[in-house]
Amino acid sequence: MRDDLTGHDHEGRPMGRPADVRAGAAAMPERAPEAATTDPLPSTVIADAEAGTSAAAAGDAPEPGGPGARAPEIAYHPARRPAGRRGSADPVKLLMHRHRELCERAVDPLEIAAGLEAHGLTDRTAARYRHRDVFSLAEELYARVPGAARPTPFGPPQPGPDTEARAGWTLLALLPGAACLATVGVLRGTEGVLDGGARFALTSVGALLVFLGLRLCLRSGPLRAPDSAGGTTLYVCWLLGYVVYGDDLLRQVISGGPDGHWTAVPAPLLGLALAVAPAAWCTHLFAVHARHRLVGSHGLAEFGDGVRPLLLGLVALFLCALAVLLVLADLGYGGGGALVAPAALGVLLFLARLLIAHGFPEPAATGLAFACAVEVAAPFLILAGRLPGLDLLARPVEALVMAAGTGGVPTLACGFAALGLLIHASVALSRASAHATA
Repeated sequence: MRDDLTGHDHEGRPMGRPADVRAGAAAMPERAPEAATTDPLPSTVIADAEAGTSAAAAGDAPEPGGPGARAPEIAYHPARRPAGRRGSADPVKLLMHRHRELCERAVDPLEIAAGLEAHGLTDRTAARYRHRDVFSLAEELYARVPGAARPTPFGPPQPGPDTEARAGWTLLALLPGAACLATVGVLRGTEGVLDGGARFALTSVGALLVFLGLRLCLRSGPLRAPDSAGGTTLYVCWLLGYVVYGDDLLRQVISGGPDGHWTAVPAPLLGLALAVAPAAWCTHLFAVHARHRLVGSHGLAEFGDGVRPLLLGLVALFLCALAVLLVLADLGYGGGGALVAPAALGVLLFLARLLIAHGFPEPAATGLAFACAVEVAAPFLILAGRLPGLDLLARPVEALVMAAGTGGVPTLACGFAALGLLIHASVALSRASAHATA
C-alpha cells in the first residue's frame, strides 16, 4: 500500500512518481540553460499569458489550483540595445545658425569675418571651433551657408572697370578747391573796382559754391558717409570760420576789444579747400591697401599690425600734400601767414572724415567738439578775466598767446584733437569690421 501524498510505501521506501506526473514531465520539453536566458518566449506562451491577463481583467480568471490554473509567466523584456555612441558634436553648426543671416547676405568671407569680430569673436575664440583664426572660420561658414550669387571666396580684387568711377569722384573732390580758387581770383581781379557790398555778395556766392561742391564730394567716393553721420556740420563750420577770423578776434579781445570788424585771412581756407582732393585719394588708398591686407592676413592680430603703419604713412602723406597746398595758397596772398594751425586743422578734419567713412561718427564728433570748445573758451576766458577777482582765468590763454601768438590757440585745440583721433583710429581702423564694406 502507498501513500499518494508522500510517494512512499507503507514501509517508507520511495516509490516512483504517479503516471500522470510522469506523463506531464515527459510532455514538457527540456530547455537548454542558455536559451532560457537569451531566447524570447514562444509565441504560444505569450498568447496564453495575454489571454490569462484578459481573463483576469474580466473577472473570469481561474481559481488558484483549479484545473485551468497556470503558473504566472515571467514578463518578457526584449534585450535593450546599447545606446549608440554619439557622433562628435559639430562646434561650427551652432555658430552657423546663430549668425545665419550674416552668412547669407555676405558677398565674401571677409564680411563674415568682420561680422564675427564685431560680435566679439577673436582668434583665440576661434580655436574653440577648431580653427586657427577668425578668417578660416569665416571661410567654412561662407562655404556651408548658401547665399545668393557669390564670387570666389577670398580671391584678390578684380581690376574691374573702376577708372570711370575714380575719375568721377576725383572731379567731385576738385570742385571745392576750384570754386574757392575761382572766387579768390574774381575778388583779386575786382579789387578797387567793386564796392564793399558787391564784394561781400561775391564772397557769399563763392562760399555757397564751395559748400555745394564739398557736399557733392562727401556724398560719393571715398569720403562718403551715411546720412545719419551728418551731425558734425556745425563743428566744421565753426572751425573753418575760426581759421579765417579767429586770430584777429582773439587779438582784439586781448587788447581790450573787440573793437570793430575782424580781418579775414582767406589763404588757409583756400589751402584746405584744395586739400579735399588729396584727402579723398588718401582715404581711397587706405581702403584699398587695408582690403588687400585683410585678404592676405591669417589672423586679426596680423591684420592690425599691418594696417597701423599704413594708417600712419597715409596720414603723413596727406600732411605733406596739405603743407604744400597751404604754402602755395599763402604765397598767393603775399606769404608770411601762419601755417601750423591750418595744418593741424586739416589733419583733424581728415581723420574725422576717415573715421566717419569707416563707421565711427561718434569719436569724430567728439574730437571736433573738443577743438571747438577750446577755441570758444579762449576769448570767453579773456573776457571773464576782466571781472574783479577772476583774472586767474585769463592767465593760461595770455601765456599761450605770449608764447606762440594768437595761432597757438587753434594749434593747441586742433593738434590735441587730431592726436586723440589718430590714437583712436589706430585702434578702431585696425579691426577687420572697419573694412568689411570699404
